Amino acid sequence: MYAALKKKMRGIYIHIPFCKAKCTYCDFASYPKEIGKAETYFACLYKEIKGRAENLKDKTFDTVYFGGGTPSFVDAKYIFGAMKQIRNFYKLSDNAEITVEANPGTLSAEKVKIYKKAGINRFSLGLQSADDKTLYKLGRIHTAKDFLFACELLKGENVSADILLGLEDQTKDDVKNSIDLAIKGGVSHISAYTLKAEEGTPMYGKYLNGDLPSEDEQAELYDFARAYLAENGFKRYEVSNFCKEGYESKHNMNYWNRGEYIGFGVSASSFISERRFTNTEKIDEYIACILRNKVAEIFSEEIEGDEREFEFLMLGLRTEKGISYRDFTARFGGDFRQKYADKLKTVEKYVEETEYGIRIKPEFLYVQNTIIINFMD
Repeated sequence: MYAALKKKMRGIYIHIPFCKAKCTYCDFASYPKEIGKAETYFACLYKEIKGRAENLKDKTFDTVYFGGGTPSFVDAKYIFGAMKQIRNFYKLSDNAEITVEANPGTLSAEKVKIYKKAGINRFSLGLQSADDKTLYKLGRIHTAKDFLFACELLKGENVSADILLGLEDQTKDDVKNSIDLAIKGGVSHISAYTLKAEEGTPMYGKYLNGDLPSEDEQAELYDFARAYLAENGFKRYEVSNFCKEGYESKHNMNYWNRGEYIGFGVSASSFISERRFTNTEKIDEYIACILRNKVAEIFSEEIEGDEREFEFLMLGLRTEKGISYRDFTARFGGDFRQKYADKLKTVEKYVEETEYGIRIKPEFLYVQNTIIINFMD
C-alpha cells in the first residue's frame, strides 16, 4: 500500500445532487424534490467537464468518483454520458479506479449493466445498518434484504459498504450484525463512520436532546468495530476505512496523500496547483453560471507554504502508515525530526517511528485530531 501512497496521483469527482429521500443525518448537497431538473443539470455538467479540460490537458487522472446525493437514483444513461465526456476530454491512467456510490434500494440489473459498460469498476453501497427499523428511522429507502440483493447484482465486482457508528440505542451487537451483513454480501472494503450530527439536520435534534451515544460510548463502538473487522480480515488503513488486502480506495487515498483532484457539479471541490476552489451548492445558480459560460465557483484560495505543510501532516497522520520522512523532505525540504523536535516531545506518548517515518500509534488513531492539533502553530 505504501507504494500507492508514494505515486503522484490525481482524481476526478463528479457530484450528483439528486436522491429519492433525504436521510436524517445528511447535510450534503442533495435535493429529493429537484429530480425534474436532472436533464438540464447533466447537460450543464457535461459542459463544465468539457470547459475545464483545456487547463488540465497535460494531466493524467487515476480515479473517477461519482458521489452525491445518490448517483444510482438517476437514470444510468446520465452516468454513462458523464464517463463518455470524461474519456473524450481527459486522460485516464490504465486501470483507473472508477467508483459510483449507490443506495441498495435503487440498483437494478439494467443499471449495473450500463455502469459496467461505462467502465465503472468499483461500487460503494450505503448500508449504514443491518437493522430495518434503524434504517427507517434514518430515512433510508432500503432494507437489509435490498442490500443483499444489490450485492448479488454486483457479485464478482469490487464492492465497498458504508456503516454508521454511534446511532441512537446502538449496541455492539448491532455493529456486529452490520459488519456480518456486509461480509455476507461479499464486500472487500468497509467504511465505518462515527455519526456526527450536523446542525440543521433532523439528527441534530436528537443530539441536543442527548438521545445519541456519548463520545466515550462512540469510542467503545468504534474499538469493537475495529477489532471485529480485523478478526474478519479487514485491515484498517485510515481511521474510518478497512479493507481486504489490496482493496484500498485509491480515490480517497489520493485525498489523504494531498494529491490533486478536480470536481464537477454542484458543491464539488477541487485542488489543483495549490489552489482550492468549490462550486455553489445551489442547483439553479450552478445551471445559470454554466449556461452563461461562467465558472460556478463560490470559493477559491491559494494554499501557502505553512498551510501546505500542516495539511500534509494532518492528512497523512489519519492513515495507518502515517507520514514518510522522505516524502516530507521532498515536498518541503529539511529534516522532519529536527524541525518538529519540540512538538514530537509533546506527543511522544501517542506516536511511533516506523521504517518509513512516523505514525500515530494504532490504539490512539481514533483520537487523532487531539494529537494532530499539537503540530499546528
